[in-house]
Amino acid sequence: MANTSSKVERINEILQETIYSIENSKEEITEIVEYARDDVKVIEKELLEIKERVDKVIREVDLLEVEERKGRAYLSNVSKNFNIYTEEDLRIAYDKANEVRIRLLLKREEEKRLIERRKEEELRLKSAIEVYRKAENVRKSVSVATEYLKGNLDEILFTVDHLNKRQVLGIKIIEAQEEERERLARDIHDGPAQSMANILLKTEICERLMDIDREKSKEEFQNLKTIVRSTLKDLRKTIYDLRPMSLDDLGLIPTLERYIYNFIDYSGINVKLCVIGDVVNLNSAMEVAVFRIVQESLNNIFKHSKATDARICIEYSPTRLNLTITDNGIGFNVDEVNKVSNGTVGGFGLISIRERVELLEGNVEIKSSPGKGTRINIYIMLPEEES
Repeated sequence: MANTSSKVERINEILQETIYSIENSKEEITEIVEYARDDVKVIEKELLEIKERVDKVIREVDLLEVEERKGRAYLSNVSKNFNIYTEEDLRIAYDKANEVRIRLLLKREEEKRLIERRKEEELRLKSAIEVYRKAENVRKSVSVATEYLKGNLDEILFTVDHLNKRQVLGIKIIEAQEEERERLARDIHDGPAQSMANILLKTEICERLMDIDREKSKEEFQNLKTIVRSTLKDLRKTIYDLRPMSLDDLGLIPTLERYIYNFIDYSGINVKLCVIGDVVNLNSAMEVAVFRIVQESLNNIFKHSKATDARICIEYSPTRLNLTITDNGIGFNVDEVNKVSNGTVGGFGLISIRERVELLEGNVEIKSSPGKGTRINIYIMLPEEES
């Protein structure tokens, strides 16, 4: 009997861990959904700009073709009537016709390049929309599974007939979660792959222009360097956001210091980190949760607050961890934001922060009003072995 009770308790622990793991995945998937949605909007904007440029270049090519035909006709006329025109007239007509011909060749090359890029952007947009659709479906599925498990935990424990079946249930949920992560990883991988294809195309264009227009080739090389830097930055940010390895190697505080340093660099927002009390080495799950809360808070400040200064304060007390995040931004109406439903733009951040704090059995207070900045107070009780 005692053995059976022990097994039931172990199954209960497995289900709780599963819920915790799914909750963490839910937050990451929500971030991916936001990223995918923003990516679609960016690509749509880029595609519209490219289409406008293509239309403009096509019109310019048409005008140059007319001008080139006129130039050739005039050159032919000058060549035939050498008794009327001088050699200087012939030279001028030839130079002008040759200049128009070169401009037409370059403009046709630009037209071809833009049309190819337009096709690539259309494929990128199609792929980005598909990634967004899949990520949104995964988010909804994970939300449903989480709510079901959280709301029916006792029922699951008492309605499953055999302990082995219950254990298999927990394993299957974890396996399904990992499969979703792998699929999302493949989808995200397609984004950088598209960027690398664009880099390859730019390189080929530079090679062609080397013998035609060296100045234009230099300009294209500068554009290529910009694309490479942007792609490398995105890759590093994505890898770091997925899982900062320094959490395991250095701990929470050094990892936050590094993240805040990079955040200041790309956001321009002045962020100060203060640590009060003796730093306690928390368990891995709690450190990841605290890091994600700070990360999400700073992302919200960057995206929505229009703040110039922010402050992160972590206080270690004997029994709990206190986390305070403040900014001098435009603020918001807390009651209105609390009514925002899942899936509405602007509601993901605070929802995910609340869910993480609740998962750690902590409390969160959000104080804000329009024009007066925002303050988030979070209190998390420490387990006995850590406190």
